[in-house]
Amino acid sequence: MARWVVIFKDTLQMLDVRKDQVLRDAHVAYARAHPELLIGGGLKPNPDGEFCGALWVVEAERESDVVDLVTNDPFYVAEHRSMEIFTWGKLLEDQTAIL
Repeated sequence: MARWVVIFKDTLQMLDVRKDQVLRDAHVAYARAHPELLIGGGLKPNPDGEFCGALWVVEAERESDVVDLVTNDPFYVAEHRSMEIFTWGKLLEDQTAIL
């Protein structure tokens, strides 16, 4: 099993998608239903800024599994959100990170 990092970059129009509470609730439910999504969250340029993207850490066998996970998420709107996928290795494997 490999770890993957997905970095999302949003257009300004993605802010409207984020405001849709029904869609947001579906996104949160989707994330809860997929334990392979180890951690994720929105990115801002600063604490008071607007969301401009997101970051996920995923555990999956293949990159194609990660792509499927992303593209089936209700919050993934291809015209407003691009993504880059990288394999990722944790520096201190023996330590648990609690955020």
